[in-house]
Amino acid sequence: MKQTIADTSSNHAEILAIHEASRECVWLRSVIQHIREDCGISTGKEAQTVMYEDNATCIAQLKDGYIKGDRTKHILPKFFFTHDLQKNGDVQVLQIRSSENLANLFTKALPTATFKKLVCQIGLSRIKDLKLCNHEGE
Repeated sequence: MKQTIADTSSNHAEILAIHEASRECVWLRSVIQHIREDCGISTGKEAQTVMYEDNATCIAQLKDGYIKGDRTKHILPKFFFTHDLQKNGDVQVLQIRSSENLANLFTKALPTATFKKLVCQIGLSRIKDLKLCNHEGE
C-alpha cells in the first residue's frame, strides 16, 4: 500500500500503516458480510481479525487510545481508529518479532538467512528447485 502522508518517526509511520490496514480490514469484513447475506449464509458473531505489529510502542499507544503528549502531539486522533476497533472486538493487534514479520520481506533489505526463512514461510520456491513432471514420458 502506498503511503500518502509523510511521517515524523517510525512509530508515527507504524500508526499510519496500521490505520490504513484497519480501514481495509473494515471494508473487507463488510464485503464478506454482504456476500454471506446474498448467499443466505448465516452470519453469527465474526471472529476478530488478527493484525500483527512489530513496534511495541505503537501497540501500547493503540491499546490506550489517543493520549496527547510530546510523542503523539503530531499524530491526529483519527489515526487511532484501530483502538476503537480493538475495543469493539473487531480486530486484535498482536506483537510479532521483526525477524518473523512476513511484511519485512517486501519492505526491508534483509540478511540472506532471514530472507530465505521468510520466503519459505510464504511458500515461494525457486523454479529450478521444483520437480517438473514430464508428461510425455509418463
